[in-house]
Amino acid sequence: MSKRKEKIFLFLFDLIFIALAWTVYYYIRVESGWIIYANPPAFIAPLIAIYIYWLVIFSFAGLYQHWFVRSRFDEFSSVFKTVSVGCFILFFLIFLDDMMNDAPIISRFLILIYWLLTVICVSTGRIIIRSVQRNLLEKGIGLRNTLIAGSGEKAIELEAMIKKYPQLGYKFIGFVKINHNESAVNRNSLGSITEIKKIIKEKEISEILIALELNEKEKLIEIIRYCSEEKVNMKILPDMYEIVSGMARTNQIYGVPLIEVMPDIMSPAGLLTKRIIDVTISFLTLIILFPLLVLVSVLIKLNSKGPVFYKQERVGKKNVIFTMYKFRSMIVNSEEYGPEWSGSNDPRITKIGKILRRLYIDEIPQMINVLKNEMSLIGPRPERPFFVEQLKKEIPYYYKRLSVKPGITGWAQIKHKYDTSVDDVKSKLQFDFYYIENMSLKLDFKIMINTIIVIILMKGH
Repeated sequence: MSKRKEKIFLFLFDLIFIALAWTVYYYIRVESGWIIYANPPAFIAPLIAIYIYWLVIFSFAGLYQHWFVRSRFDEFSSVFKTVSVGCFILFFLIFLDDMMNDAPIISRFLILIYWLLTVICVSTGRIIIRSVQRNLLEKGIGLRNTLIAGSGEKAIELEAMIKKYPQLGYKFIGFVKINHNESAVNRNSLGSITEIKKIIKEKEISEILIALELNEKEKLIEIIRYCSEEKVNMKILPDMYEIVSGMARTNQIYGVPLIEVMPDIMSPAGLLTKRIIDVTISFLTLIILFPLLVLVSVLIKLNSKGPVFYKQERVGKKNVIFTMYKFRSMIVNSEEYGPEWSGSNDPRITKIGKILRRLYIDEIPQMINVLKNEMSLIGPRPERPFFVEQLKKEIPYYYKRLSVKPGITGWAQIKHKYDTSVDDVKSKLQFDFYYIENMSLKLDFKIMINTIIVIILMKGH
């Protein structure tokens, strides 16, 4: 079942079973005569409102996120927790309404009945979808083209497993050999690691299962690097975990754990909240500091010839090139001989530019990039295409840094000095990786507070 079809079915079944739960609840509340109403509440309007409410709650909880071959128990567990939280919010709102209108206490207990009905109905709908999905997979419908990266016995065992259990959703296409002298998988070998990109495109591969022997560990990073820009899901056997520590989430395949490489660390709710915070703070900052920004613009023009703003191409999430904005802090044509690193005593920096950099004021125009969804307030700093290409060649796992939106400030900026060379960027990568592997609103808040302290103490670059 494709992602699009899965979402359509989830929306449809949620609509049907949320309506069913509301219908039974309405009968108990109104038609049963348990509570006497002078003017009975409406049926349709609250149903529409409650469906929109659950649509928002379910979206925040990630219930419409694509889960390939998700178990029915996991589905029930997610629905149970989400409905419980949603009903608690409803209970709190009803409690406040009752206090304001001096309503009878019995209305508060009705929410417990509604909670039970919603859990049962929505869970039933979700379990039906997962059961249908599993039955289709067992019949070979909706299987995903799967490549096994491996040359030894582990690869052979994994092939036997996915063929034995089609309900896992994997359709075995072939092997990618790790070592040329391996003969165990020659019968289904599609090529070597260096050809993996070509194989993915030709065979329309969507899943890669990595099964390496103990003496092949060093090949893992190479495989991930070749596949990093392709739209494939990668999973590895757990003895490789130490190599990608912090990037993984474990799934079970009939008792054999597989580790998902580079999953989405933040939940959809967390990412949406992060985006809302980005937009709100950026918009308010530009509005509140508008008089200061005008003054800075005038000072830049008076201090040196050239434009107020400095525009430069930077590499964003998934290698997307965008134009980043800053207040100009250097003389015009400062890089007429090609990209150069800037030091703290760089003679190209203007007098007003030094002040702007110390107070991070030169970075404020990047709020425009945040509003355009090209950057975030918090994240790894975006690099120029020239240096990105250079770093990709020297650091095989640099692609990981491009898996999230770049930021105006980040963990590396508060833990390390300003970049003056490629070596500085390499040193800061460990801090960027830490942020990517531990992304959370709590960590963002910590970075934001530390950045404010740096600005107040004038420890900027």
